[in-house]
Amino acid sequence: MAATLDGKLVVAISSRALFDFEEENREFEKGDDRAYMRLQLDRLEQPAPPGVAFSLVKKLLAFNDAEAQRVEVVILSRNDPVSGMRVFRSAQATELKLERGVFTKGREPYKYLRPLKANLFLSANPNDVRAALNEGFAAATVHTRSVRASPNYPNEVRIAFDGDAVLFSDEAERVYQAEGLSAFQQHESSKAALPLQAGPFKPVLEALHRLQSEGMRIRTALVTARSAPAHERAIRTLMDWNIEVDEAMFLGGLHKGEFLREFEPDFFFDDQTGHIEHAAQHVPAGHVASGVANDQR
Repeated sequence: MAATLDGKLVVAISSRALFDFEEENREFEKGDDRAYMRLQLDRLEQPAPPGVAFSLVKKLLAFNDAEAQRVEVVILSRNDPVSGMRVFRSAQATELKLERGVFTKGREPYKYLRPLKANLFLSANPNDVRAALNEGFAAATVHTRSVRASPNYPNEVRIAFDGDAVLFSDEAERVYQAEGLSAFQQHESSKAALPLQAGPFKPVLEALHRLQSEGMRIRTALVTARSAPAHERAIRTLMDWNIEVDEAMFLGGLHKGEFLREFEPDFFFDDQTGHIEHAAQHVPAGHVASGVANDQR
């Protein structure tokens, strides 16, 4: 029987998102490809330290067992194939069962997301992330200086999502940007019974909800700047999708970082760079370059 990724949660991830290759990357950014390759080859037997998304990946892979392979993690990297050897060696040293990888030696890797049937793409390259989002994939730029995930929940995947332009479309955010808070609140109150359109990360939440229904230990949170009365439309939208989140925080503009610190997610996704900068001081975080807040003029 041919190998297949059908029915799995597929996470495509760059080497810098999974491992801490920041020192090596500084060599790469100097433009000397050969020096970078030599450095990686010289360090072949030296496992790279865990990166921002390491905890998330390790926990997701733990959902696989002899009975079912529920999750596939694939390295999708601008690295060259030689440097890719160190990525796989580092994975082996840290007991991550990674079998597949695509290395493009500096070229855009996002076109391989489609044959991989990827549900999620995590990268440290914002251009690759934006390209993936434009192609309809859930993608986020990891904040490489984020603190690492808390060790307090070793057997539970914990993920937090912003709402507008992440789980939901940016319809309401456009009203807020154009007309202000009062108009936003009125708009959402008048449309409380009308579900929001899906944002780029709805399929990720759906996949996690499916795994939860199979008994996998996952805890999700909606962490949004919305407040009452705009909270109702968000809740009703999730109900319309038949998706539950375990926690919801309607913060009315308060900084999200301290609340995320208490939730202790393995990863947090938000479309606002300011929110990500603050959240990254407390939890692993990634920027979703989606919606009106990220429109390129």
